[in-house]
Formats: sequence, structure tokens, C-alpha cells
Amino acid sequence: MSAYELLLLAHILLFVYWLGGDLGVFYSSGFVVDASLSNEARLTAAKIMMGCDLVPRICMSLMLTIGGALSATIGVEHLVWQWWAIILLGPLWLSMVLVLHYQHNASYIPWLTKFDFYFRIFVVLSIIASCTYAWLTGRLVDYPWLILKVLGFGFLVFCGLMIRIKLKDFVTVYAKLMQGTQSEQDDIAMAGSLSRVKPWVVTIWIALLAEAWLGIAKPL
Repeated sequence: MSAYELLLLAHILLFVYWLGGDLGVFYSSGFVVDASLSNEARLTAAKIMMGCDLVPRICMSLMLTIGGALSATIGVEHLVWQWWAIILLGPLWLSMVLVLHYQHNASYIPWLTKFDFYFRIFVVLSIIASCTYAWLTGRLVDYPWLILKVLGFGFLVFCGLMIRIKLKDFVTVYAKLMQGTQSEQDDIAMAGSLSRVKPWVVTIWIALLAEAWLGIAKPL
């Protein structure tokens, strides 16, 4: 199997598990906010939800590294510093994702959570700047679909940020749910928070399908 085939397989698997994991998160979240269930059942659903949520996070963290390497196999040239950025980004981002998931009780987690939020903003802005530069200079003149694909990834990261912002009430009530101290109003707030997130979740699904289509059709 060639390097291109290996990277393409990895790229496809990242897409499949990202979308599949996201569907699992969405489905299990409905049980977490179901006030008719016992706290034990809701907490079990929450554990399933968070376990499923790790998979899309992993896929997102590796996508630019795999995608950047894959683009080189089809003729896109990268400067030395760009190769360093491509190679290091995935492992470093993945490490942060795993630490936040498995070390959530550590004292440094609040700081790392905030850093992760602003890091993702930096990724979005960097993608916009990079794609604008590529378009203006004609660097990717033979691969205009690739510019759209990278911008699409930046939009996916942005959607994830919006989900995080709108899930604040969900997270707050979840902490009360763990202690069994949530009220009826808390349950309503939790369900409302999830409801506000749904449009962004569906947008991610549509954007992922669009990304897959761009990679297959390579239009323009």
C-alpha cells in the first residue's frame, strides 16, 4: 500500500468516526436531559455520551495533520516550517484532548480548558489567513477545492466553539445532577441548553458531508 493510500484510508476513517461518534453523542444526550429517568440512568447516559464525544474530538485533532500530509502526495508543496507545523499539530492537539478527557479533576484543567478554547479560535483564524493567502498568491491554483475543504474544516472548529458556548447551562446542571441536587428548573435549563445546541450539531453533520463530497468530486 502506497503512502497516498495509507493517508487516504486514515483520512476516510477520521471522517467516518467523527460523524459516527457525533451521532452517538447526539442520541445519548437526549437521555441525559430526560427528567423522567432516574439520576442513575441519566448519569449512565452521560458517561456514554462523554465516551462517544471523545472520538470526534480525536478525529478533529488529527484531521489537519493527516490532510496536510495527504495533500503533499497529490502535488501540493509545503515549506519546511509548514511541514513542522503539520507534523506537530496533530500529536500536540491530540495530547491536549486526551488530557482534558482523562485528567478532568486535575488542578490545571480550568487553565487548560481556557487555553484549548482560545487555541481553537487561533486555528480558525490561521485557516482563514492561510486560505486567503493561498487564493491571492495562486499557491493552490490547481487545487481550488482544497481551499474550500480547509475552510470547511475551520468552519467545523467554529461550530464546535459555538456548541461549547451554548452548553454552559448543560454543564452547570450536570454538576448538580452528579450530586443529586438539581431542581425542576435546572432540568428545564439543561434541556433548553441542549436544544440550542442542536442546530450547530446538524450544521456539523451537513458540513462533514460537504467536506466528503469536496474530497471525492474535487470540483472547480
